Amino acid sequence: MSIKFWYGGVLVKILVTGGAGFIGSHTVNKLIQEGCQVIVVDNLSSGRRDNIHPDALLVEMDICNPALVDLFSDFHFDGVIHLAAQTMVPMSLKRPEFDCRVNVRGTVNVLESCRRAGVRRIIFSSSAAVYGNDSPLPIKEDTILAPTSFYGLSKQTAENYISMYSRIFGIESVILRYANVYGERQGENGEGGVVSIFAKRLASGDTLTVFGNGEQTRDFVYAGDVAIANWLALITPNVQGIFNVSTSVETSINTLINTLFAVTGQKIGLSYKAPRTGDIYRSVLDNSLIQKKLGWRPSVSLEEGLVKTWNWINQVNKHGREIITTKRYALTP
Repeated sequence: MSIKFWYGGVLVKILVTGGAGFIGSHTVNKLIQEGCQVIVVDNLSSGRRDNIHPDALLVEMDICNPALVDLFSDFHFDGVIHLAAQTMVPMSLKRPEFDCRVNVRGTVNVLESCRRAGVRRIIFSSSAAVYGNDSPLPIKEDTILAPTSFYGLSKQTAENYISMYSRIFGIESVILRYANVYGERQGENGEGGVVSIFAKRLASGDTLTVFGNGEQTRDFVYAGDVAIANWLALITPNVQGIFNVSTSVETSINTLINTLFAVTGQKIGLSYKAPRTGDIYRSVLDNSLIQKKLGWRPSVSLEEGLVKTWNWINQVNKHGREIITTKRYALTP
């Protein structure tokens, strides 16, 4: 199966950084479904080897490693989807230098590798965290950025590097600002991990902890839909720029909890605590631009997505983690 790339060639090799992670594993599955050869770069600090599709090649490497450029030279990637990141707002406030190292320096290392190896297009996973607290809702891509955490700042800075690499070196780039992504294989530590946290607490019968009064809002988008957005950003011709990936539906944390109770038929206790520093109070993203330019729109409702997430958690609790054997990096690409 061959797929015409945006410049008319055949899509062959795609690198996915962070491909052993939550969004990365959904994206890798989509790429392989579409007939791509996929190479995953992941240091497995938060990603898991058993998340990766068996037809993907795994390279255990940190994106800050200077040897990354050699990997690019070996494989001659047709495109890059850059998902590897430090994704925890509290961690970014506790260790801003670590957040900067991964999200800024790591991104520059990926960009420099793209430049030297002649990669034509890069897709970057940014975040609603770049917008901050005071943006008019729903938030459009041209809103003035005012992040409230080092995580949001590092994503904004990475966006600026990508845009400048595009202007100076001609690397095509599509920046996708994700809303709060949820779904199967999500951990509890990343930005937007509240669905995973709540579902796992519900499965174990623990109390749910809510930071704030529960009326803070988010735009919850299913990981499978995000993977499709990544794919369309990779293959759509004559498209560059910044796009929100969202449902454009504002959902409060209290509504999320009640919906989770309804779809699972279970209910547990709630504990409300003080809001966390750096957390955004209200967030919902306008997705009209990505619908117009990429033809993408979310297809999985919150209820459907929560059922998928809940079923996966129960399957893992019953049978253990999904065991997937991945190919390993060979010296001869």
